[in-house]
Amino acid sequence: MNGLKPSMETILFNKIFIESDLIDDSITKQILERLPKDSEKKVHLIDRYDEIFGKVKKPYLEKRKNLNLFIAKKKGSLVKEAPAAYGLGREKHFYFINSYNCIYECEYCYLQGFFSSPDIVTFINWNEIKEEIIKVANENHNCWFHAGEFSDSLALSHITGELSRFHQLFKDLPHAKLELRTKSINIKEALTLTPLDNVIFSFSISTEESCKEIDLKTPPLKHRLKAIKSLQERGHTVGLHLDPIIWTPDWSEEHQNLIHQISQEIDLTQISYLSLGVVRFTESVYHQFQKNYPESTIHQGEFKRSFDNKVRYPRALRQKMMLFLRDELTKKGVQKKIIYDCME
Repeated sequence: MNGLKPSMETILFNKIFIESDLIDDSITKQILERLPKDSEKKVHLIDRYDEIFGKVKKPYLEKRKNLNLFIAKKKGSLVKEAPAAYGLGREKHFYFINSYNCIYECEYCYLQGFFSSPDIVTFINWNEIKEEIIKVANENHNCWFHAGEFSDSLALSHITGELSRFHQLFKDLPHAKLELRTKSINIKEALTLTPLDNVIFSFSISTEESCKEIDLKTPPLKHRLKAIKSLQERGHTVGLHLDPIIWTPDWSEEHQNLIHQISQEIDLTQISYLSLGVVRFTESVYHQFQKNYPESTIHQGEFKRSFDNKVRYPRALRQKMMLFLRDELTKKGVQKKIIYDCME
């Protein structure tokens, strides 16, 4: 499936677990209506999702043949402050928890060592999530909120119906910003929405080689760029993440080609912000990555424990790579002030 355009409409879940007090919820009904017609036969009512999800460890790579969906209510903290160096500027950054896990399979993904299961969980207690966002936004003027910390913001939005809810909420919160992080080309609904200055569609972009060999099951580079171009032409605000940057013997040439391809398709002078981040792992994720992808081209790079106990390339190499990309990007019209180093 490497490099092939995914068909979001044909995602098949083996089982659908629904918390029993949510079975009559309007969002639950909407999700079931948008799934394949035989999906109701796969429904299992449960008391709480966390009594099943992750209770028995399910290998990450089982997602290739056995992926379940949980429709649940998130309890506890719904909005959390993001770590330092997460975004651009000095404003406070937060992320809200609306789902767990992703349909894609990027070899470096931190989710493979974060949860005990690759199954998808979507939280539908939207009113509670919304109220918490409003509260935090009113306490922190000009702050940022990020969707997609534990999932992809757009990949399943045609099923969850979240995008229109996000859009309406931040239309009513002009003093706060929303970033929708994605690798998806699932933008059909986005193109019908009125552009808002404070709602940013941000795309993670990889070299053509990485899209084929490492970003498994994700849309090819050319399709991602076309999606970005369509959003720009519609008037939407767009951000880019060249993250993670991965070393190969031809890394400079590959990334020079990447930046050329980007500049040919989209207007880089109109990008809201652009982050650079070199591939990095927590110790537990690095262990899972080694186990899951022993033949990955990522292993070509030299890794060592870094200042924050993450596993990364040596500092000198990271700086060299990011400086090279900065120079290439500014040559193509990207303003220096909108480029930032992520998690450095």
